[in-house]
Amino acid sequence: MNILTFDIEEWYLEKMYFGDHAEKYKEFDRYLGEILDTLDERNLKGTFFCVGGLGREFPDVVKLIADRGHDVGCHSDVHTWLNKMTREECLADTRMAVDSLEQVIGKKVKSYRAPAFSIGASNKWAFEVLAECGIERDASVFPAVRDFGGFAEFGQKTPAIIRYNGIELKEFPICTAKLMGKEIAYSGGGYFRFFPLWYVKKEMAKSDYSMTYFHIGDLASLIKGVMTKEEFEEYFKEPGTLKNRYLRFIKTNIGMGGAFAKLQKLLQTTDFVNLEQASTSFDWSSAPIVEL
Repeated sequence: MNILTFDIEEWYLEKMYFGDHAEKYKEFDRYLGEILDTLDERNLKGTFFCVGGLGREFPDVVKLIADRGHDVGCHSDVHTWLNKMTREECLADTRMAVDSLEQVIGKKVKSYRAPAFSIGASNKWAFEVLAECGIERDASVFPAVRDFGGFAEFGQKTPAIIRYNGIELKEFPICTAKLMGKEIAYSGGGYFRFFPLWYVKKEMAKSDYSMTYFHIGDLASLIKGVMTKEEFEEYFKEPGTLKNRYLRFIKTNIGMGGAFAKLQKLLQTTDFVNLEQASTSFDWSSAPIVEL
């Protein structure tokens, strides 16, 4: 079961943070169109986690994805990491995002992914918030230590049922591989851009379960130069030290040149399902239960 997902935020972030350039929107539109065409050719469906702000500022993008038959999930409202929010802020953010997307697609939003996989042991209350907002299936857990936290204590790397304060949620964690003693997420983001396709496919083939997470921003960078201290801190809500800014620039742009061809080849040679299809076909009676 290879699950295909995209995190869709670029149009909104360009408008709010990176200059509102018309040529960037055209570039994002082109990449999205080619991805959707490839999926149509192979009769594949993906889950596209969209920020709620996209539904308000660029509803045609969300509608296009839904009209092509894909699962529209929620990716927060304005791409603020959940571990930067209080519970009350997270609830307001999720309600706004879900409502904005549902207004566009005309159906219930049931899938969710937190920006930067920002649900961990310190804010596990977020799962309760998601359930309260009608989310049934989540893909926010990074089950290892990472730069932005991770959730190593989660203990599962395959689909599981989360139980917390009387709620249940179906969880589809990110897949990791061990490289030089460190757990890395090979199937999306900067890691996908960095590793050769043969390595990604080899790791995917090792298990009956793999989860991908691609971005239009992996193909058309939002950040062309090193951000100023002010820009960095406004967007990332982290100290804008020179080290942090240069590391972010490198991580954002490494492997960008060949990323689209690599993604297209993967989509043309691998069978995928979306989160909705995976949830329907999976035998949840045999899934591990994670009590938080």
